[in-house]
Amino acid sequence: MSVKSTFEHVVERARELEMLISKPSSLDSHAFQKIALELSEITPVVTKIENLKRAWAELADTVALVDSKDAEMNKLVESEIERIKSRLPELERDVQILLLPKDEADKKNVILEVRAGIGGNEAALFAADLFSMYQRYSQKRGWRFEIMNVSENELDGYKEAIASITGVGVYACLKFESGTHRVQRVPVTENQGRIHTSAATVAVLPEAKEIDVHIEEKDIRIDVYRSRGAGGQHVNTTDSAVRITHIPTGVVVTQQDEKSQHKNRAKAMRIMRSRLYNMQRQASDEARAAHRKSQVGSGNRSERIRTYNFPQGRVTDHRINLTIYKLDQVINGEALNELIEPLISDDEAERLAKIN
Repeated sequence: MSVKSTFEHVVERARELEMLISKPSSLDSHAFQKIALELSEITPVVTKIENLKRAWAELADTVALVDSKDAEMNKLVESEIERIKSRLPELERDVQILLLPKDEADKKNVILEVRAGIGGNEAALFAADLFSMYQRYSQKRGWRFEIMNVSENELDGYKEAIASITGVGVYACLKFESGTHRVQRVPVTENQGRIHTSAATVAVLPEAKEIDVHIEEKDIRIDVYRSRGAGGQHVNTTDSAVRITHIPTGVVVTQQDEKSQHKNRAKAMRIMRSRLYNMQRQASDEARAAHRKSQVGSGNRSERIRTYNFPQGRVTDHRINLTIYKLDQVINGEALNELIEPLISDDEAERLAKIN
């Protein structure tokens, strides 16, 4: 199918959807919602296609003005032709990007997991910095950031921190954050001013609903135990902590932030479903699985997708060889988009190259 025929097919489909939705009485609620959703997704594509078609028409009309008898007129016309032609590649790319196959998980909320890697206390402190970075970034985007579980060390660093992020397009925006993040700085525990290298791992999992992953009761083992806090008022005197084991896969989730065993179990099941959903996605796409494995790694210093160099005030994303000297703004969430958006653009360009 040619590019133009593909565009016409999209426009025709939009007309069909508009006709169907104009007669809501003929649809049940489920069908109406499904059509409304498809129409909302296809409308921006049609707008881009119409912009492109107008440019094509303008080009054809301008070419028709060429007159072999009027050199001065031809000069002006040729200049206009070049101006229109220079716009076409961007307009065509805009449409092609919108027509790229969508990741079914892009619209989902996420479960964010940040863990300290190699580097002891400094790695835990860096993990806490990353977790706060995503929390601030979420707030700036108007997303809801719900802390689900935090395991601290004695310096208020995070050995592990898990959060739920809810909003529009969260997974599509954050999915390239999965991987090993490396930090180079002088730790607070360093007396001689030496720069240390530590690491933390980030996993961004699309949050799965029960409809995405059905977990049989017979496939899980639930253990309850007394929460272990830092001491004093933080120690729970009831068996409210929950450990859920998914027997077929061996995946284990523990949750003890809430005083209620019921709430801890509900949170643990949300995390469990998301981990199992992610495993299913990996199993169904070997290439994607290999890609994610190469990104996340084990938390070693030598494996990294991004480096945060505090002495030089720079952040480098090694996947696209991008360096920006806005470390403070990145850490506080203000400039994180300057790393995220180029990653999304690079992914779009790579996928476009495969179909062109």
